[in-house]
Amino acid sequence: MSKEKDNKEILNEVILGYRRVIAERYDYKNLKKRSDLPKSYNEERATIFKDYFLNYTYPLPDKRKSLNEAFLSLDNYIKHPNKLLQIVLDSSSILIKYGRYLPKIFNAGIKALRAFRKASRFEKNLVEHAIFLNLKIPYSNHDIDKLIKTLPREEIEDYIKSMRNLFEILRDSVLVSKIKNVISHLIKMMKKKPNVYSEVEIKGLEIGYDIIVAGDLLFSLLSKDDQLEIFNFIIKLEREVLDKTFSEE
Repeated sequence: MSKEKDNKEILNEVILGYRRVIAERYDYKNLKKRSDLPKSYNEERATIFKDYFLNYTYPLPDKRKSLNEAFLSLDNYIKHPNKLLQIVLDSSSILIKYGRYLPKIFNAGIKALRAFRKASRFEKNLVEHAIFLNLKIPYSNHDIDKLIKTLPREEIEDYIKSMRNLFEILRDSVLVSKIKNVISHLIKMMKKKPNVYSEVEIKGLEIGYDIIVAGDLLFSLLSKDDQLEIFNFIIKLEREVLDKTFSEE
């Protein structure tokens, strides 16, 4: 088997192993044992959050190719936001409706999408350490914990920070509504110019739109107090896991 195939198999096993860890961590049967579980974080809500993580942050290997291509396209927008701005400048309706809000909308949208890129880099580093440690597949939960411990704590702290930033954006329903409207309009504009914008570029924004829409559902139909309580609970849970992982010998 070639080195490339070996690395791909390792990546797939890292993905499957970490998905299993996340699924167990956010399984309602485990969460309901905690005394600090928010009342509004019921089984249905817990499933929505777990599925969001698994579908958009750590999707199955067979969904990775299209997602990675889309994120590479989104990376281009993150590095060159003027490219998106140029599309907007061609649309008088967007300028009239959202003109003074556009900088805030673009900054929030890019910050949200950047959070998902951090997850991909996180996985890439786990693969490199799995190769270095010569761990045999398939990986157990203990193996995944062992791999995580090889990473700099600051890197995982940065990932949690990016998650916090994402949640802060998603809790702002007014801003999210504006982001959805602008992105959906951009997609329509791009589809009208197939000679200018490639299918991959359009698909990148479509997946970005799906991520924002699905994220909006995380906090929908909840009061601001309940949103904040769930938000703080998840960040606390992630930090507890981090502390436990790095305190164990």
